[in-house]
Amino acid sequence: MSVTTLPTELTAGAWVADVSHSEAGFTVRHAGISKVRGFVAITEATITIGADLSASAVTATLDASTIDTRDENRDGHLKGADFFDVENFPTWTFVSTSVTGSGAEAVVAGDLTIHGVTRPVTLATEFTGTAVDPWGNLRAGFSASTEISRKDFGLTWNAALEAGGVLVGDKVKIALDLSAIKQA
Repeated sequence: MSVTTLPTELTAGAWVADVSHSEAGFTVRHAGISKVRGFVAITEATITIGADLSASAVTATLDASTIDTRDENRDGHLKGADFFDVENFPTWTFVSTSVTGSGAEAVVAGDLTIHGVTRPVTLATEFTGTAVDPWGNLRAGFSASTEISRKDFGLTWNAALEAGGVLVGDKVKIALDLSAIKQA
C-alpha cells in the first residue's frame, strides 16, 4: 500500500500555474560530446490537489512554437518537419493518470503527447513550498523531471558523424519548475 499524504502546507483545491514564473527545459546530447539545452513555454497548467495525493491530478499544455535553444537556425530546424513540425503539431500536452508519494516527494504518472504521439511518462516531482506574494496570492512551488526517448515520439531525424555516432542523442532529459497560484 502506498502512502499518499499531502505536505501540511499544501491545501486541497485547484492551483493554476503562473506561466511567467514557470518553465519547461530539456537537455539532449549533441555529437556525443556536449549537451544542448532549450526551453519551451508552458501556456497553461493546473494542479488539482485532492484530500490526499492519490486524489490529485495535473494537466499542462506547452507551445511548441516557442522552442528556444539560443540558436535561431537550430530552433527553426527543430520547429520544422524534420523534428516537431509545429505547423501540424503546435502543442504538447501532459495529463496525469496517477499521483503517489508522501510529503514533499511524489511520482506523477501520465500521458505526454509530443508530435501527435502519446506515451506514458513518470515525473519525479518535488513540492518546494508555499508563500504568500505581495498581492496576497498563495503560491506553491513544484519541480519535476523525467527522461524520454525522442524516437518514442516519432522524432527520428539524425545525421551520421564522420568518426561514427550520430549528431542528436536519443535520450532527452526534461525538467520543469512551476509556480502555481491557489484558486478561490
